Amino acid sequence: MHDVARALADQIPGAAPRDVTVTFAVRRQAAAQHHYRSRGGPVTVYAQALHAQLYGLPTDDQPLPAALDALLQAAHTTDDPEQQSAILQQLTEQLRNAAEILQWARNHAHWRQLPSPAWEWLRDATDQMRALADGLDTVRPAFTAEPPTLAAPPQPVRQPIGQKAAATNAAPSTGRHR
Repeated sequence: MHDVARALADQIPGAAPRDVTVTFAVRRQAAAQHHYRSRGGPVTVYAQALHAQLYGLPTDDQPLPAALDALLQAAHTTDDPEQQSAILQQLTEQLRNAAEILQWARNHAHWRQLPSPAWEWLRDATDQMRALADGLDTVRPAFTAEPPTLAAPPQPVRQPIGQKAAATNAAPSTGRHR
């Protein structure tokens, strides 16, 4: 796997595989056919997946990263609903951690007798972080649920030709007659 990552990273001379990302896109002529999709992410992640696919190896189910920048990279490289839900779960935990940090800062602002607007802003930010985390807990299960089947679009109601003509004749004329 490291050889694959190194080979991909060597496309940028001197760059370490951990510092290189890749982006895949379809040709313009085929873009509509593939819904204009593209993907990208860390070269090491793609090397691992490519290595496993080429040699029929199982992919490592590594835990999701805790760092938000690495979590963002993971979000951009998955289409799996279970993985998407796990990413949102990890983000939820990070938002709750952020709320704890903001509460810590709020307490210190109070103890250090910082101006009241600073303490109030930190209080509001703490509440918003908790609300975001609670909201993600609410929407996250939708990522693993089966998508709803779309119902047939409603058909327009058609009037018989005679009724349509009668309705247009009954409308008052607003123009001038010559």
